[in-house]
Amino acid sequence: QVQLVESGGGLVQPGGSLRLSCAGSNTIFSRNVLAWYRPAPGKQRELVASITSSGSTNYADSVKGRFTISRDNAKNTVYLQMNSLKPEDTAVYYCYARDEVAVSGSWGRGTQVTVSS
Repeated sequence: QVQLVESGGGLVQPGGSLRLSCAGSNTIFSRNVLAWYRPAPGKQRELVASITSSGSTNYADSVKGRFTISRDNAKNTVYLQMNSLKPEDTAVYYCYARDEVAVSGSWGRGTQVTVSS
């Protein structure tokens, strides 16, 4: 399974920005569906954003227009650009990667994002 390491979390004021990165060890990273998740009330984790191997993206309604997911297959890295951050975005953000033909994937250990004044 691919090893994933997230970085870029931290403390930011409301309205600020952060960019999360997730580096993968998989040599076929380009075939992976990549995503970011965070915990949510009543759920173990909710999908924040995802990107397919062809570049199609999907976002949670709560982050549309504020967050952007992107990937750099040459660097085996997926990014989450987070703008106009709100206190309710505070969470541990987890990276997820799944081969496009697999039924399960790998998780990173998470990176903490705290939005507070």
